Amino acid sequence: MNVAIFSAKKYDRDFLDAANGSLHKLRFFEPHLNEETVSLAAGFEAVCVFVNDQVNAAVIATLESLGVRLIALRCAGHNNVDLSAAKKHGVTVVRVPAYSPYAVAEHTIALMLALNRRLHRAYNRVREGNFALDGLVGFDMHGKTVGIIGTGKIGSVVAQILTGFGCPILAFDPFPNATCRSLGVRYVELNELLAQSEIISLHCPLTPENKYIISDAAIAGMKNGVMLINTSRGALLDTVAIIDGLKSGKIGYLGLDVYEEEEEIFFEDRSGLILSDDVFARLLTFPNVIITGHQAFFTREALLNIAATTIDNITKFENNQPLEKLAG
Repeated sequence: MNVAIFSAKKYDRDFLDAANGSLHKLRFFEPHLNEETVSLAAGFEAVCVFVNDQVNAAVIATLESLGVRLIALRCAGHNNVDLSAAKKHGVTVVRVPAYSPYAVAEHTIALMLALNRRLHRAYNRVREGNFALDGLVGFDMHGKTVGIIGTGKIGSVVAQILTGFGCPILAFDPFPNATCRSLGVRYVELNELLAQSEIISLHCPLTPENKYIISDAAIAGMKNGVMLINTSRGALLDTVAIIDGLKSGKIGYLGLDVYEEEEEIFFEDRSGLILSDDVFARLLTFPNVIITGHQAFFTREALLNIAATTIDNITKFENNQPLEKLAG
């Protein structure tokens, strides 16, 4: 198949080319797929997109008119794709449902440890010859209650790691995980999780129902000085409410790998530019905040799995083989 790959970086080219061999004709485009760039898909049978491509109803209608029959997501999340429009226009949508839960889970733990022990501040001090310990005191993870919102593949691995730290774990998920239960994870209502947890970590997909699941009201119900971690989707958090929580001290630590408006910020070198997003700029001013640029998935193992599954999805579609579809 002729496949247009959007939001393509060098690592996308390297891993997808290696997985593809000579199976399909891949063409890589650096721009995001959106209403302004969709014309680039002319002459292709499939498009391959990532988390910040905007595949709305207008884009899908244009894709169909251009002869595109397949949208292949090289990620698990699909909140950026209008699945109803895809179904209406007869365009099949597939994704990579699992690539490496360990990659995201381990990055989640890294954020927890770095925030707790102020590693970002300690690193900068030592680089400047300052070896004072004032302001760097942390806490033992052992014995601290952790609340995990979403216990799918990633959330369950986070639970396994934290069990090794000796953390009691609460969880909120409409579909309890048997592995988590076997670890001693206790499933509770969201309000109880918020009220009892010293650390809260989000591992759920973004849906209309859970957008801003962490709101002013949710933050008000948390313990003072809580640590909050989000490596899932940015819009699970109301960022303005988060800033208010940081200013009041209600949120004592914040670790983010995602941001609601990240499309205009992440995955590019913007070091020579003025940051125009005032909300994001405000987040960067807090010393108890660590933000990474959507890199939790970014391990060799995950990239290999993503590329292999993406090419396999395209091949199965071309050969009319059984395929796990989101639409079509």
